[in-house]
Amino acid sequence: MASGDTKLSICSDALILLGASPLSSFSDGTDAAQICDRLYDDLKDSIIASYPWSWSFKKVQLSRLTSTPANEWKYQYALPGDMMSGVRAVFNTSATSVAPIQYGWEIFGTSLNTNEETIFVDYQNSVGESALPTYFVQLLKYAMAAEIAETVTDQITKAQYFEQKAFGTVAENRRGGYFRVAASIDGANNSNEAFQDFTLIAVRG
Repeated sequence: MASGDTKLSICSDALILLGASPLSSFSDGTDAAQICDRLYDDLKDSIIASYPWSWSFKKVQLSRLTSTPANEWKYQYALPGDMMSGVRAVFNTSATSVAPIQYGWEIFGTSLNTNEETIFVDYQNSVGESALPTYFVQLLKYAMAAEIAETVTDQITKAQYFEQKAFGTVAENRRGGYFRVAASIDGANNSNEAFQDFTLIAVRG
């Protein structure tokens, strides 16, 4: 993990990449400080939400609400307030080595409705800078440089350069450049998923 990195240090490094001065604080009165302070958080969260980064997921037990659904389901559970991009998996037990349940639940607004009496979910959340891996911090610096380049330097070519450095060409649909490097490093830390309890596999066996 990239211990020591902060929102301020990442934004300052992005400014340095653009040939500008680093920030002393977000309240230093400069245009660069105001721009970075306003744009950084949304940019970081959008990049986290754009890919299933291994370190961005949490597993929690949901709290059952006292209110009940209008029809069809028995129970309502409050979804986590820091959830970014929907649930990744739903479980009806805390037991190990069990598959998520694929049916028997629905998301309505900020609640999950189901007939299950216990619900656990895996979901993606916004991670603080001190817990971000070094490769993601580097991606953030390139992406932030691209985001603020035209405003800070008045040079569209610098914005285009860092956009391509961060995400690759238009044809790569924001999956090239350093994003591809970071995703590859992240993927190397995960075990390969295998099919389990699949009917056709059982028949062939």
